[in-house]
Amino acid sequence: MLKRIGQELWHHIPYTAAGAVTGIVAMVIINQVSVRASVLESLFYTFHPLHLLLSAVVTTALYRKHRESPFWLTIPICYLGPLVIGTLSDAIIPFAEGSAINIQISFELPFIETAKMPFIGVPEWIVVNAALFIGIGIGYFKPSTKFPHMWHILISTWASLLYFSAFGTIDWLPRLPLLFVFLFLAVWIPCCFSDIVFPLLWTGKGHVHEHAHH
Repeated sequence: MLKRIGQELWHHIPYTAAGAVTGIVAMVIINQVSVRASVLESLFYTFHPLHLLLSAVVTTALYRKHRESPFWLTIPICYLGPLVIGTLSDAIIPFAEGSAINIQISFELPFIETAKMPFIGVPEWIVVNAALFIGIGIGYFKPSTKFPHMWHILISTWASLLYFSAFGTIDWLPRLPLLFVFLFLAVWIPCCFSDIVFPLLWTGKGHVHEHAHH
């Protein structure tokens, strides 16, 4: 099992690196056009729920495919997995990485944040949790749904990047090498855990997630 996990981690490196490069390009653009903090926060609370929705769809579809469980039992299992992994990838790891190099960055747990989203006025925790439950519903009732794995990586990368920008600093141009490393780690480990370890735990098989092949 450990050998299989190692092989899959290696296989995911180029896709994660490509996603990190797109994040760097986006950061350069953000620096050049001086995007307001409220816009960046709104973008984070768009991409983070999208990441959770996609993860919930894939996790639920996989669980539904290999386990015969009633809907009520599927909900807590397929809610907690994407929630924990997505929060780690998009919020906790970026916060820890920023703090490690003495960047002033605020700590957010999106699934319990009561602040209202800029522009639309909906509490942030409602948007985040609604995305999870919608994803569970799609994955349970349409378990054959497939998504390109690259989209999972890209959306997670952009969400992590936007956390840095919205709640820390957008002055990343002098820190581009660090930005690449941070984005890579924030996405690579959690996404691979979601797409590799979960399938191994549930089915005993590697690389059986419901993403379409690359």
